[in-house]
Amino acid sequence: MKSLLPRLALATGLLLAGAAVSSAADSKLVVAFLPKSKGNAYFISCKAGADKAAKELGIELLFDGPTDSNAAKQNEIVENWITLGVDAIAVAAENREGISTALRKAQKQGIKVVTYDADSLPDSRSFFVNQATPEGIGHALMDDAARLLNNEGDFAMITASLTAANQREWQKHIEARLKAKYPKMKLVAVRPCDDLKDKAQSEATALMSANPNLKLIMAICSPGVPGAAEAVKQAGKTGKVKVIGLGLPNENRRYVHEGVTDSVILWNTGDLGYLTIYAGVALAKGTLKPGAKSFKAGSLGEFAIQGDNILLGKPFVFNKGNIDKFNF
Repeated sequence: MKSLLPRLALATGLLLAGAAVSSAADSKLVVAFLPKSKGNAYFISCKAGADKAAKELGIELLFDGPTDSNAAKQNEIVENWITLGVDAIAVAAENREGISTALRKAQKQGIKVVTYDADSLPDSRSFFVNQATPEGIGHALMDDAARLLNNEGDFAMITASLTAANQREWQKHIEARLKAKYPKMKLVAVRPCDDLKDKAQSEATALMSANPNLKLIMAICSPGVPGAAEAVKQAGKTGKVKVIGLGLPNENRRYVHEGVTDSVILWNTGDLGYLTIYAGVALAKGTLKPGAKSFKAGSLGEFAIQGDNILLGKPFVFNKGNIDKFNF
């Protein structure tokens, strides 16, 4: 555990975005929490969970990040925290390779490093708090589609692009689950929308026109879900063509309440922030070490560790019953 007070003179003028180090900092662990963008509602909701964990653990939490997605600014902030001598840093990496040099430097200074949301290179951190595995995402989407269609019928998929690595991985697990469990369901088409809502809407319209027996559209990029929902709504097919996918509650709330979209799947971002801070503190205290197979995080309970990935668990389903509880 380090004292920040001797380092504050060195850090005069550093911008810490509303996170002031208290006079009690020399008796507390200090954990720095870096989002991709501090104004993004997704990361603000992660911070709410991080704040809760920090209060429970009695530690000092610093929160700062770029105002938009800026890898160079992330590096600058990490360098500032190295100068301050914080105990642990938790990072959502904007640029996997770019942030790793700064994180390695932090490790050499004795600062513990974890990543969350988006990983750095493995040698630049101790653990990655992984919000959901590709298999978990793929299975959750396929199982939800099967539930809505009573295990039979035609469905189509909208993706951001046909070459995006993460979405190809999700698609692989969706198709494997389809083949293994749902022989009466058929994936009739996969269309890219270039991560644009308007293009997703036009692609969904075209899919319904070309496939009169289409029963469901599954979008695996966040703009694709409201885009598909708008297409279904304008076509007058609410309830006849179901919509599900990976998306943000705020972008889909209206469609969920209108019955156009049944549900969106993501993960509980507050839990992600909470788990990340618990991991950072345990790492700094030496109670979480490489090789651990499980980890307990406060009121959330125990989490499995696979290799150097702490797994938040199964994706979270946002539906009419719970979607109003979330704001991101």
